Amino acid sequence: MTLLIYGDRVSGNCLKVKWTAEKLGVPYRWVQTDVRQAATRTPEFLAINPAGQVPTVVLEDGRPLAQSNAIILHLAEGSALIPADPYERARMLEWMFWEQYSHEPYIAVARFHRHLMAKSASEIEPRLMERGHAALARLERQLEQTPFLAGEALSLADVALVAYTRVAHEGGFDLAQYPAVKAWVARVEAELAIAD
Repeated sequence: MTLLIYGDRVSGNCLKVKWTAEKLGVPYRWVQTDVRQAATRTPEFLAINPAGQVPTVVLEDGRPLAQSNAIILHLAEGSALIPADPYERARMLEWMFWEQYSHEPYIAVARFHRHLMAKSASEIEPRLMERGHAALARLERQLEQTPFLAGEALSLADVALVAYTRVAHEGGFDLAQYPAVKAWVARVEAELAIAD
């Protein structure tokens, strides 16, 4: 059985699972699961993931696993995407936890409202934009010091954070204000062979 990835192509959280599998050469079958069409609310999907969220994978042995960062961590065990040094590994995890709490809720949500719901800039809560810019500024400070978030090499921290950062402009965030972030996005896209 091949890895099954239930995901929605408009979701950065889903794409990071796809990119990790591709980077590691893990064969998979993508199951397009349109959240906006309530595909995660069907009895069949809820039997796999009772939380009704994507991404969800079904591993080769039939066990399901959800939450994007947990999935990519599982897929990448033993690979170069997880630093061997314990401190660098912890730094990678620090960034991954931060991504879900201090980055994705602002950058991704602003993108969802602007790009997918076609709301105007004036309809977006100012605090959302303020926090999004704070997250990008935090990334900028780190990436002025190191080429990748956990140090000198690509890690899962970069995979996790590039997913929505690379499309931040769709949420009204101009990456030209963050040159180190913009250069990092290009490096990570090249490392992961992201074409679209």
